[in-house]
Amino acid sequence: MKVGLVAPLAAAMSACVGCVRADAAPAPLVMERTITLPKVAGRIDHLAIDPANRRLIVAELANDTVDIVDLERGGVVHRISDLHEPQGLAFDLAGRTIIVAEGTGGDVRLFDAESFRPVATIALGEDADNVRIDPRNGHAIVGYDRGALAVVDLDSHTVLSRIALPAHPESFQIEPGDGRVFVNLPGAHTIGVVDLDRTTLLQTWHLPYLLGNFPLALEPGPTRLAVVFRMPARLVVFDRRNGSEEARETTCGDSDDLFFDSPRRRLYAVCGSGSVDVFEVSGDRLRRAGKVSTNPGARTALFVPALDRLFVAARAKRGDPDAAILVFRPTP
Repeated sequence: MKVGLVAPLAAAMSACVGCVRADAAPAPLVMERTITLPKVAGRIDHLAIDPANRRLIVAELANDTVDIVDLERGGVVHRISDLHEPQGLAFDLAGRTIIVAEGTGGDVRLFDAESFRPVATIALGEDADNVRIDPRNGHAIVGYDRGALAVVDLDSHTVLSRIALPAHPESFQIEPGDGRVFVNLPGAHTIGVVDLDRTTLLQTWHLPYLLGNFPLALEPGPTRLAVVFRMPARLVVFDRRNGSEEARETTCGDSDDLFFDSPRRRLYAVCGSGSVDVFEVSGDRLRRAGKVSTNPGARTALFVPALDRLFVAARAKRGDPDAAILVFRPTP
């Protein structure tokens, strides 16, 4: 190469690199910080939030503990121990009570959210799992056993009703306006629509050629419902008025949580394969907006619109005694 060409060539390469950087789309999620969960081994299940007091609770299923994380301090401030496979979690509407659903034994246990002292134990049945709070009346809705939802009054500590289902309920969400519940029933290869007030299963949507429907999300306001299937790994958007399919796209594997980010018209699919898949939703179309790496096995998470953050639970790696919460900030 002639010496006289070196300087112009270097300048051109520098300019080209600058062009690539300028044109590259920003990552849809940016890692903001990591919060350590000390001495937490094995599988981590669900998370819940009290946004008013900025407290996150984490179900450490294999550790038989629940950690309370102060997001202002960025660390664990208390650990509830001697639990039996904690799976589902929630705060009541006022943030005064922590609800823990236990897999082994199937109890729902209530704790004071300030002192963390036990308040009550409510027996349901085996495999008490996901917990949601009915925004209309503050009742806790709990999935459990081989196929049922329980409606629990958190003031009287009683089970108000039990709604039979054809299989164990995985993720479910409550329509805030009318009390319908959309529930994944992978054991029956269906999605169920439940009426809480009439305590009955209203509809069943059959899902040919798709298996392992675990995570489910409702888009606030509009009529969309999204589900991720594990076999094959597909994200599918439905019209929740009638169960008709609107769109589908290939996604990451072993997903257990899914969230709508309505202001950005996005979906976040959180996968145990070690990533979060981000999709843009436009009309009846899905477009992949990016993929962000997490950790293998990090398949449970929580997106909190009030804080505009995605919290991903990352189990401890081999040789590391600590698990972590990975905190992602959406962009722009």
